[in-house]
Amino acid sequence: MRMGRVIGNVWATRKEDGLQGLKLLIVQPIDAHGNDIQTHMVAADRIGAGIGDEVLITSGGSSRFILPKENPIPIDAVIIGIIDSTEVKRGEST
Repeated sequence: MRMGRVIGNVWATRKEDGLQGLKLLIVQPIDAHGNDIQTHMVAADRIGAGIGDEVLITSGGSSRFILPKENPIPIDAVIIGIIDSTEVKRGEST
């Protein structure tokens, strides 16, 4: 699981059937201090995140199963939570 910040939207009028109804967002991975790390990615969203939200992301094979297991969908990243707040112990680095 990683943290990220939603920085944009992706619109695709033609896409795989399993992706119909899913919002696609551009997410910039961030560290515990909110600094950008890695390159941005596209993540599927079913929970209503929007631009500027800090989110929790899971990726890899497990993200394909956000729908029932008998219907895996072709995605590599999915937003699984909207972050309300974070706390990092003073003096700790990541």
